[in-house]
Amino acid sequence: MADRVRLELTPDESLVLFEFLSRYSDTNALTIEDQAEERALLNLLCVLESHLVKPFCPEYHQLLQLARERLRDQAD
Repeated sequence: MADRVRLELTPDESLVLFEFLSRYSDTNALTIEDQAEERALLNLLCVLESHLVKPFCPEYHQLLQLARERLRDQAD
């Protein structure tokens, strides 16, 4: 099994991010409706920065491209 990254969010961050992502799922538009959404996203970025090493590797862009290819939905 692949390695996993575990993230911890506060209940408030979880709720605000849930609403933000649900709205995106419904509208296909990433828009900030409240400053709390921006704060939750920035907090999430900080959490990711503290867990990830690959963004600081010289081959980061290649690693990102490979990750995108693996994560994309497969065409039928």
